[in-house]
Amino acid sequence: QVQLVESGGGSVESGGSLRLSCEISGFTLDYYTVGWFRQAPGKEREAVAIINTSGCCTYYADSVEGRFTISRDEAKNTIHLQMDSLEPEDTAVYYCVSSPAYSDTLPTFREHYPTWGRGIQITVSS
Repeated sequence: QVQLVESGGGSVESGGSLRLSCEISGFTLDYYTVGWFRQAPGKEREAVAIINTSGCCTYYADSVEGRFTISRDEAKNTIHLQMDSLEPEDTAVYYCVSSPAYSDTLPTFREHYPTWGRGIQITVSS
């Protein structure tokens, strides 16, 4: 059974840090493009960070560039999102996503990713 399970969410004050993890089961991470999307209340779901199969290449939304870091751990079949200098605007539900990798591209549209986690809430207070 293919499954993505997020953990590490919660509440933090502005300027704080959190680290999200996504444990993957049912397939081997090696051949998949993976990443994180988020959806804030009243807003569309958006790509936050994407990483390719080799880990050499990443995409970050402009709003998180320099503050968030995505990484992948093939040994543990897990991906992480380190979030530093959090801002109230980062408040959202965060989703782990995956897609079989056919190239080294980093797609940012949600329709590209057939597998999603259930989502985890991040709340940043000012």
